[in-house]
This record gives sequence, C-alpha cells and structure tokens, in this order.
Amino acid sequence: MASGLVMVLVGIWGIWVGGDVFHVLIALICGLMVWELVRIISPDHPPLAVQLGAVSGVATILAVYLPTGFALPLLLAPCMVGLGQLQHNRSIYMIFTLLVLMAGYGMMHVRDDLGFGWMVWLVAVVVVTDVVGYFAGRLIGGPKFWPRVSPKKTWAGTASGWVGAGIVGALFAINTGVSLQLIGVSIAVSMASQMGDIAESAMKRRMGVKDSSSLIPGHGGVLDRFDGMLGASVFFLMFAQIAAFPWGLG
Repeated sequence: MASGLVMVLVGIWGIWVGGDVFHVLIALICGLMVWELVRIISPDHPPLAVQLGAVSGVATILAVYLPTGFALPLLLAPCMVGLGQLQHNRSIYMIFTLLVLMAGYGMMHVRDDLGFGWMVWLVAVVVVTDVVGYFAGRLIGGPKFWPRVSPKKTWAGTASGWVGAGIVGALFAINTGVSLQLIGVSIAVSMASQMGDIAESAMKRRMGVKDSSSLIPGHGGVLDRFDGMLGASVFFLMFAQIAAFPWGLG
C-alpha cells in the first residue's frame, strides 16, 4: 500500500507539472522497463541490460524534442542496437522495446498536445480497467479468460473492466463536451490495456519468471505495473492520429 501510494503521488505530480519534468519521468520509466526486459530475456548479461535501458531512456527523452520525422528512427534505434547485441530472444526484445518506446512517446504527446485532463483520462481508463476487473473477477468468478497465461483472469473481470472504462468515458464526455463516442474509445483503450497486460504475462510465463524485477516493494517491477499503459498508449497514439481526436471538444 505504501509503494502504491508513492507511485500515485509521483504520477499525479508528474502529470500535473507536465513539460520537462513529465518527459524525464516517462523516459526514466521507459529505460527501467527495457532494463527489466533485458534482465528477463538475457539474465546472464547484466551490463547489457543497463546499456540498453540507458539507450532507450535517452532515445525517449530526445525524441519528444525532435520533429516527428527525426524522432521515429531515434525511437527504433534501441530496437536495432539490441538485435545486434542479444544472442537469444531477439524477437521478444524487439517487440516489447518498440512497444515501450512508442508508449512513452505517446504519453508525452498526450500530455503536451491534449493537456492534463486527457492524460488523466488515459490513466483513469487503464487504472479503472485493472481495479474493477480485479475485484469483479474475484467476486463473480466464472470461466477463465486464458488460464494457461493468466490463471486468475476471468471473463467476468475482463468484461467488468470494459464497463468501468465506459463509465469513465461517459463522465469525461459529459464534463468536457466531447462526443459521447468517447465511451466507445474508452472501452477500446481498455481492451488495448488488457492486451498489454496479457502480452507481458505471456512473455514472463514463457521465460519462467513471476515478476519483471523487485524494484517496487510488494508490486514487482516497473514493467509489471505499466504493462497496461503500454497497450493503451500505443493504441491511443495510433488512433488519435487517424481520427483527429478529440471530436467536438467544448
């Protein structure tokens, strides 16, 4: 509980301040996630994990200050560096590192371009999906969603997370004047966050580890806590560009 409270306070502070502070916070988180990833897939090479984590963090912070055309190859560069350095599990590294860096880039642009309120909405959708899904799954029970990968996740909890996300979307739509289509967008972002969660669970199960690290007491690693944000942020980054979101903002 203490660790969770600290994470919440630091997160809210970073989102509220925005700007360089938020950029540094996101770059640090991205670097730590890549560090954890490399430690999982290549446990015999700790220095390589530090190097690739540092390269990823630096690429993330530099990318947000560059024009998009120059930022994109910079974000892909850590993936290519790792492919040349790793001896095993290159595909896992490439996919997850790209997901981490694009998610970080997406979150920074949500805060910079759309503002504090929309960053709060994105985080709220992911958190509500996770919390409502967890408690609904325990209370309702029922058929498992994918027992081989996530033994505790149920269909009831999964669907309840969508409902919770839809409610978050409705509340934001009513209070901002944006189209009620935000309800559907929130549910889609919720699904994307669950995909990120499942992908990380599948990767850890394949590699035979329970937690991505022990950085956060009682919670495991940074990757364990931000897996849902990975899927949600990458999905929203792509969607917002295609759909010129948000629509009808009052």
